[in-house]
Amino acid sequence: MGNELTLDNQVCFALYSASRAVTAVYRPILEPLGLTYPQYLVLLVLWENDPVTVKHLGEELMLDSGTLSPLLKRMIAAGLVTKERSSADERSVLVRLTPAGRDLRDRAAGVPAQVAAATGLTPARLRELRTTLREIAGAAQATAAGAD
Repeated sequence: MGNELTLDNQVCFALYSASRAVTAVYRPILEPLGLTYPQYLVLLVLWENDPVTVKHLGEELMLDSGTLSPLLKRMIAAGLVTKERSSADERSVLVRLTPAGRDLRDRAAGVPAQVAAATGLTPARLRELRTTLREIAGAAQATAAGAD
């Protein structure tokens, strides 16, 4: 029997531990902005496309409504976003940036560079890693969807 069943040989654990470590890097960087990592992710989506439906936001961030709803409530309470029914389709709920949420983008401009520096990887290696991780995620999602 080979070494396949050791923790060090598990791709899932390498991904999990890297994810936890990188997420921990974000904490002190985002704290002065008054943001948590999940709130930062919501803002990234909204800074790119404002407004978006709650459904689209959940799909983009791969979050279910049980996780997304309380997250949005906290962001509404912090004055970063609003939620309202779509006038075009009252079944849809739109999430929209407030002026404070929009203004936070300038203050967050240095976050990616700080996180990149913390990885110790060159910009080219980071791009390659991001591509590889997207390939892994896509293949794993397709496999999981086929298993349903």
